[in-house]
Amino acid sequence: MSKRWTSILIPVLAVILGLLVGAVIIAISGYNPIVGYTQLWEGIFGDSYVIGESIRQITPYVLAGLAVAFAFKTGLFNIGVEGQLIVGWFAAVYVGISFDLPAYIHLPLAILAAGLAGAFWAFIPGILKAKLGVNEVVVTIMLNYTALHVTNALIRSIAKGDTTEQIAQTASLRIRFFEEITQYSRLHGGIFIAILTVIIIWFILEKTTLGYELKAAGFSQDASKYAGMNVSRNIVISMVISGFIAGLAGAMEGLGTFEYVSTKTAMTGIGFDGIAVAVLGGNNPIGVVFGAILFGALKYGSLNMPNPPAQIPEEMISVIIAVIIFFVASGYLFQWLYEKFSKKKGVK
Repeated sequence: MSKRWTSILIPVLAVILGLLVGAVIIAISGYNPIVGYTQLWEGIFGDSYVIGESIRQITPYVLAGLAVAFAFKTGLFNIGVEGQLIVGWFAAVYVGISFDLPAYIHLPLAILAAGLAGAFWAFIPGILKAKLGVNEVVVTIMLNYTALHVTNALIRSIAKGDTTEQIAQTASLRIRFFEEITQYSRLHGGIFIAILTVIIIWFILEKTTLGYELKAAGFSQDASKYAGMNVSRNIVISMVISGFIAGLAGAMEGLGTFEYVSTKTAMTGIGFDGIAVAVLGGNNPIGVVFGAILFGALKYGSLNMPNPPAQIPEEMISVIIAVIIFFVASGYLFQWLYEKFSKKKGVK
């Protein structure tokens, strides 16, 4: 079986097995899995409002997962997507409330500010990795908390409180037509930005010299250096692009879902969930879309599970997602063992 078909088959089987195991766990816990999954389905597709909210939930997951997957593709583990998203969220809202501009300038400027803020936050671990060999995982973890507290301080300074004013409508991603057809859900135009970003990143990775060099550095830095590639530069570029995408995910929340930013006592979780989305998508830009659809739909649909008659705790969906990711990871492990065993057998 080809690697392409295997990469498709493993996540599909993982989802099916995850749902089956989840049903068993629900039954053992004393609940009815059929009723629970029925309410989960209705929480995702029950009416136009929940469909709109499900798509709205999926949108930042696409970008967060893409940010993680892009870094993975180039041999880096950007666990700082969460912090980059937070600074991007703040930057987008700041531009949204600070300027009085026409919509065709204001909205793109706010989105660009979010991307650049995320890119700058990712540049720090990128340059440290490239020049000093500092592990990007450690730096990005610390920068997540730095982003949280720095943005909280900036919000209090600007808003004189814990929540900023609402952004100007000229900087909003909301589309009246979407609101009308989805019973005034928070669905916004950010989904188009997310899909466009996926296409651009896929093109960069698969069709450009830059993408080839970035992936080559991810496979083997020594071989890349031998081939004359500037590995240090590629590491920085990779982290900056990943951070830019993460910043865009923050813009989806700041300019679309909430239209403001407030202080936070904890992480949003979207950036960390992006790791799971990237794994489900096999670190492929197109696969990330399907991973985000599954993850976002399950996350939002699970909000309907605690309601009668199912009355299943929504945390149960986190268990099911964890089981799905476990099966995905196990599938790739078995694939790797099979390929290794086959090579050894071929040599003999």
